[in-house]
Amino acid sequence: MQRAAQLKPMTQKAKAAATLNKNRLMYNANNLTDLPGKLVRTEGQAATNDVDVDDAYAGFGATFDLFSDIYKRNSIDDKGMDMIATVHYDVRYNNAFWDGTQMVFGDGDGTIFKRFTISIDIMGHELTHGVTEHTAGLEYHDQPGALNESISDVFGSLVKQRSLGQTAKQADWLIGAGLLADGINGVALRSMKAPGTAYDDFLLGKDNQPDHMSKYVDTTQDNGGVHINSGIPNKAFYLAAISIGGNAWEVAGNIWYQTLLDSRLTPTAQFQDFANLTVENAGKLYDDAVKGSVAKAWKDVGINVRVSDAPLAKQISVAQNKDGRLEVFCIGLDDTIYHSSQLSPGGGDWAAWKPLEGKKTDGVKKPGKVPQGQKIAVSSSSKKRIPSQSTNGL
Repeated sequence: MQRAAQLKPMTQKAKAAATLNKNRLMYNANNLTDLPGKLVRTEGQAATNDVDVDDAYAGFGATFDLFSDIYKRNSIDDKGMDMIATVHYDVRYNNAFWDGTQMVFGDGDGTIFKRFTISIDIMGHELTHGVTEHTAGLEYHDQPGALNESISDVFGSLVKQRSLGQTAKQADWLIGAGLLADGINGVALRSMKAPGTAYDDFLLGKDNQPDHMSKYVDTTQDNGGVHINSGIPNKAFYLAAISIGGNAWEVAGNIWYQTLLDSRLTPTAQFQDFANLTVENAGKLYDDAVKGSVAKAWKDVGINVRVSDAPLAKQISVAQNKDGRLEVFCIGLDDTIYHSSQLSPGGGDWAAWKPLEGKKTDGVKKPGKVPQGQKIAVSSSSKKRIPSQSTNGL
């Protein structure tokens, strides 16, 4: 199709990995399906009279800034990739998606959905699919696909929270708030805080996201339930962010981002694999309290993580056997019981024992770090699923 009278796009290639390339290119499909369409706004140009174009431009900017300012990432591919959007795709199109090179937004049908540029977190969500594609490359089916969707929800929510200046406690943790058309009984597409509660409507159906592994949905639909079972890791991130406190993009978000970059995260990673890495990375990046918060968050959604070095303990109990061996039991911040058995240097002399926080003890319960020992709880194994075809979308 002829594309006359178009603006000439700015081709700004990244000059070096250290040079940031914030280059947004906004196109209008004019309700056709040819991509990218007509170029209508480029980087640095003034706002247009099209709210979809301008909202997409702003959302792309907020997403770029989050990854650049907080995680030091140079656009989607970390090499200064242009950020391209097409709005007004097709007629009454009820979706938004990342096609591997650009974002595409439908106008919605006005009956179930409004325009898909109405929610900044949707833009962050879809662009994060591109980040995942250029990092872990999580396959789009079953558990790796649900992780893929969850990671997009996480950073989509963080884009929104940062743009609004909200702490984890202040945020609504909704994905797609404002997207549902008038008359639809619901508040958003998904709730990270309370998966399964976002909507319940005759036309749209009922939100069927689980919030715990005991409710995991085995299905061949939706590429093995990628938009359904993502509720489980979504809830885990929400719990971790609330427990850690402050701005979710600073600590919790960084743990998730560094895990996405971790070379041990394979394209076929299961929930358990991702959980294990987030807990380990939390311990490397921060302190035992943060590590314990992340471990407990996963445990609360039914995924137990083995922690080699016990986190700070809530409660310690020490007993002495007849042979002089000390039996140490504690409850960690992840609510797991830990146990260690070791010989006392002073035989039966409690004053000679130097444990926990470097203080001498007289046998009373005392909080502190647990000596290395064996963790009693074992990790749960992730369920395997049959692969299916991949596609990205909300």
